[in-house]
Order: sequence, then C-alpha cells, then structure tokens
Amino acid sequence: MSKINEIIRQRRSVYPAQYINKPIPREILEELLLNANHAPTHKLTEPWRFKVFSGEAKNKLGEFLAKKYQKITPEEAFSPAKYEKIKSKPTMAGAMLAIVLHRDPAERVPEWEEIASVACAVENIWIALDQYNMGGYWSSPALCKFLGEHVSMKENERCIGLFYIGYCEPSDRVIQKKPIEDKVEWIED
Repeated sequence: MSKINEIIRQRRSVYPAQYINKPIPREILEELLLNANHAPTHKLTEPWRFKVFSGEAKNKLGEFLAKKYQKITPEEAFSPAKYEKIKSKPTMAGAMLAIVLHRDPAERVPEWEEIASVACAVENIWIALDQYNMGGYWSSPALCKFLGEHVSMKENERCIGLFYIGYCEPSDRVIQKKPIEDKVEWIED
C-alpha cells in the first residue's frame, strides 16, 4: 500500500484528553495551514479561514466559551461539569483552529460547495498531522456561532467548527468502516 493510502486510511479523531501536553511550534502550524490552502475550490473562492489559538489564547477561548455557555443556558439546564469541560478542553490542545467559512460575497457558488471546500482544507490538515506524531479532532459546538464576540470576524464569515490539535502517542487502532461495496453502485451500460 502506498504511504498516502496508508495515511488516509489511518486518519482518526484524536481527542484533547489524549494529547501530550506540548506546545506546537508555529512553523509546524504554518506548514499545516499551507496544506489547507491547497484544497479544491470551485471558482477559486478559497472560502477557508482559520483563527489560530495557541498559548494563553487557548485559555482565554475556553473561558469565553464557558462563560457564553453559562450566559445562554437556563439555570435549570446548566451543568457545572459541562462548564468546566468547555473551559478546560482548549487547554489540553497544543493549538486550536477556529474553522471559519468565508462566504464568497458574489455567491458565485452554492454555500454547500463553499462548506465542502472548507472541509477539504481541514482534511488536508488532518491527514498531514500524522507526519508530526499529532492528532486532531473537529468539534462543532453550538457555541461556535458566538466566536465573533471573542475575535474579529468579517460580515461574510462564520465559524463552523473548532479543530483541536495535539501531539499524541501513535495508535495501532484500526478504524472499522462499513465495506465500500455497500456504498457504491457501478453503472457501466
């Protein structure tokens, strides 16, 4: 099997609790983002934008998200354990990316195509993590929609997820997918 096939087939989510507490050098983050920038994009709209949180900024993001959760959650539904989890999760990552959709102002392509391009950009990052002994996890909490209250966002931008990145131990875990034959129909005539 080729190396690229092996990397793609071994891609998995690695959660913040599994990370080794170690900061990620900016040079590596820049390489990962350069990979993202080579994602496919219809009409060359390049709709991916990333807000990179590292160092103390991760802690501040966790605090912001936890306070926002507390503010918007009715008292009877509020969970102190969830508050603490929201607050501490970013601190476990070596770095975090806010995944931002930068919608083409001219709307030359449907929004779903823009979202698909952003997802491809994230996948480029995700599969490149393997070479650095890192893992990643894409989270899409409802709190993402409030990110513009914490960092600057343009009018045509919105956060569609948070991507946690961290160093991790190699895993021999095999991801069990349903057979591709169950998902493909060959039409040859």
